[in-house]
This record gives sequence, C-alpha cells and structure tokens, in this order.
Amino acid sequence: MKITKPAKAGTMESNDIYIMVYPNEKGNEIQLDSIVLKQFGKQIEKVIMDTLKELEVENALVVAKDRGALDYTIRARVETAIKRAIK
Repeated sequence: MKITKPAKAGTMESNDIYIMVYPNEKGNEIQLDSIVLKQFGKQIEKVIMDTLKELEVENALVVAKDRGALDYTIRARVETAIKRAIK
C-alpha cells in the first residue's frame, strides 16, 4: 500500500495511542513519544513495524504519541490511520 495523504487515528486519553501517518521517501520510519518509553519503547515500535509489514506499507512516517496503550490498541490505531491515508 502506498500512503497518499496524511492521516491520524486514536486519542491522547490514558491507555490509548495517537497515531499520525505521513508519506515518506525514506522507507518506514517511526517517531515515538511514550510515557513508558524506557520500559516498552522497543515493543511498541515492533508492534507498529509488524503492522506496517502485514499491511504491506512502504515509505510511511509514523508519529506515535503513546499514553500506555496495549498491543491490540496500537495495531488497531495504526491500521485505521493507514486505511485513512490510502483513500
């Protein structure tokens, strides 16, 4: 899938994650800000990258502002933002 326009999903509420997706020329990149970055930063990035791979997304910049979201919430928000970005 090719990202054609910026899109977002999620909220800044507790236990949620706010995802913004932009077209990118340098492959897939993640900019993560999280209240649990030291403890779970690598896991959050892995969930985001795995979701991008499952959706066959290339060349996306994902800006994520996490407020303690669980893995299934992260996957759902990334998938929603990607689907909005390809329409």
